[in-house]
Amino acid sequence: MNGYSIEDSHRIQQRAAQYRQRYPQFANWAKGRGVIEHTDLTQVRVFDLCQELVCAGRYDSLDDALIIFEAADTLTNAAMWLVAHMTYASRVDLSGQPLAADDFKENPQGHTGGSLNMVPAYLGYTAANALAGLTRSWLMGQGHCVAAIESVNILLGNLHPEQQARYTLDEVGLSRLVSDFYSYAVTPDGTPGVPLGSHVNPHTAGGLIEGGYLGFAELQYTHMPLPGERLVAFLSDGAFEEQRGSDWASRWWRAEDCGLVTPVMIANGRRIDQRSTIFLQGGTDWFRQHLELNGFYPILIDGRDPAAFIWGIFEAESRLQACSEQVSSGHMTYPVKLPYLIAETVKGYGFYGAGSNAAHGTPLPAIPKFDEISRRHFHESVAQLFMPESRIHRAREVLATHHEDSRPAEKDHPLGCRNVKLQMVPEPVWLQTGELQSPMSAIDAQFVAVVTTNPVLRVRLGNPDELRSNQMNQSLNLLKHRTLAPEPGLAESLHGSVITALNEEAVVSAALGNKGGLNLVVSYEAFAMKMIGALRQEIIFARHQKSLGRPARWLSVPVIATSHLWENGKNEQSHQDPACGEVLMGEMSDTARVVYPADANSAVACLNMCYQTQGQIWAMTVPKAMLPGALDRRQALQLVQDGAIALGGGGDVQLIAVGAYQLQVCQEVAQELTEHGVSCGVVYILEPGRFRDPRDSLEAGHQCDASRGAELFPRDSKLRVFVCHMRPEVLLGICRPLDLGPDRTLAFGYENHGGTLDTSGLLLANKCDSGSIVQAILAKRGSSAADHATL
Repeated sequence: MNGYSIEDSHRIQQRAAQYRQRYPQFANWAKGRGVIEHTDLTQVRVFDLCQELVCAGRYDSLDDALIIFEAADTLTNAAMWLVAHMTYASRVDLSGQPLAADDFKENPQGHTGGSLNMVPAYLGYTAANALAGLTRSWLMGQGHCVAAIESVNILLGNLHPEQQARYTLDEVGLSRLVSDFYSYAVTPDGTPGVPLGSHVNPHTAGGLIEGGYLGFAELQYTHMPLPGERLVAFLSDGAFEEQRGSDWASRWWRAEDCGLVTPVMIANGRRIDQRSTIFLQGGTDWFRQHLELNGFYPILIDGRDPAAFIWGIFEAESRLQACSEQVSSGHMTYPVKLPYLIAETVKGYGFYGAGSNAAHGTPLPAIPKFDEISRRHFHESVAQLFMPESRIHRAREVLATHHEDSRPAEKDHPLGCRNVKLQMVPEPVWLQTGELQSPMSAIDAQFVAVVTTNPVLRVRLGNPDELRSNQMNQSLNLLKHRTLAPEPGLAESLHGSVITALNEEAVVSAALGNKGGLNLVVSYEAFAMKMIGALRQEIIFARHQKSLGRPARWLSVPVIATSHLWENGKNEQSHQDPACGEVLMGEMSDTARVVYPADANSAVACLNMCYQTQGQIWAMTVPKAMLPGALDRRQALQLVQDGAIALGGGGDVQLIAVGAYQLQVCQEVAQELTEHGVSCGVVYILEPGRFRDPRDSLEAGHQCDASRGAELFPRDSKLRVFVCHMRPEVLLGICRPLDLGPDRTLAFGYENHGGTLDTSGLLLANKCDSGSIVQAILAKRGSSAADHATL
């Protein structure tokens, strides 16, 4: 199982026996505690690690180091005991007495099996920090296992203020915790009524991502820590089946710009309804071979034992650090084989039903509140996990080395406390009105200026492909594709900052993971839809942080959708899709900034403003073709400030454009209407979300100033005509306050017609050309006049 021969296993048994015989304190620890057992291999590994720490001067003796391991055993049992209560009970009894039927929940909920498996992993991480005297960062991809994190955090007192006040380490506080879990409590204003959720959330001390969208932690962890930082990334074998790219980690990792990463696979063998693909393929032996083929160095550990995780973290970091030093000295070349811990365990180990499909959620055969047999199984299981309160407090004190070691609490680990700002915001090269330039080319030049004037920030440019086609030539020439074997004559480098893979989820995750640096993502608009899950998870988490008064302080990330619907007619209709912006406009507009620049000046104005904000995703739909400048410097800045700008006088018809090509159409329509004697004005909307009915106070604070909005969109307009980049129904729904009703409003946009057409052909196919719009306006005005005459 661990890759050892029979002879090796025999030697390991002999060594463990010798250590137990020679060192009484070691023998006492080796006996285990509760459901925690220590295999001979783990015993040998722990002994060797302790000896290394003693030799390094961290501890005076073996016994001093073992105190940490003993505390880890105690707290692991206690936390697993608490996880079981979180699923099933409405109160706890710290004396260990059985609960009565009325002490159980009517509707137990929880991801019990995975949470039980995560307890020794996360407790091992915290104990490893105490053992080393430093605080690593952590990440958990399986966010539904949050009960493990919360239970350990509460036992250790590693809590944010709202949880610290509510979940005290006594019978009252812990009973409140288990009762709150899946209580579905809600306040009168509709917000959650307790600081506890089904997944990792901003109440979870130290949490980085929700982990509800499985597979994205695997794509991000390599890009997360900066040099000098350390990250332990907990992953699940179920999520192994998700997005491609997790096996490319060694392709991206470089010691020169990355911190130490320790991926840890919790290999419990099961998803919800069946065994995981890893185990259907052949189990951990197959997975070990898979990892070796993909540039990893697999290390098997006992996933039931916190001591195994402690050793594994030290071992993985030591190996990776040694490899880094070898590369630096010229004795090794990239790719480095990244150490990867495979923690073999049983789904739901330590509780009734372990190893079964039922272990995923509620493993007992029935609801213990109503079923005596289930109550008996519950009590038998938690009795093995029970730890006296006094022992828990002593163990907690053992791991509380933060002040002594001058290190932050785990809730304040480095990756969770980012605060990134530009040192310098370079002034763009502004174009004259009417001057031709590709807006993407202007973005390219400005991004290069931002990068070169802020050299301390690590850069990640996410690129699914065709960066040159998307007019990002200067950026590519400067930053270069990151590759292991650069091809002569191409913009490639071993240390390039452009993360290129024909996989939108992988490249956007490189940028989202790099929260300590400067990021940009460029994609075809149609294919940016593949990024939505990753982006939405970030948007939701950042928005919740903001609502708690702990806003995310990473530098906002621009995600540019180009080669878009109206200029991708040379390809078939699959390439013609505005859905990315449409979907993101459904998120809260103060965090998901969806903008449609009109020209080069407004595009660079948006980019600059994005980089002066924090904790936001800017979804920018930007043309790449040569377009005449529509706005001067002042107008571009005003547009970004207000979200919209008036570009012509008022009149009977107000033309509202959203999108660069739509602005051109509106200007043509205005000219034709003037020739027909119809007075009209043109308004350009950059950010539709600034003109919606706000859904809460934070979004209300992001809306365009009311007086400015009234000036831009007077209610006495006789006819308001929207011409938009996206589907018109979506825009009318978002900008509902601007809709004057069916008699005074027309809307034009993408009607799902397309094919191999040029821009003018696409406009015509969707009735968005000037001729179709003028005809519809005149017909509407004629109809209105006839109706008025009839009345």
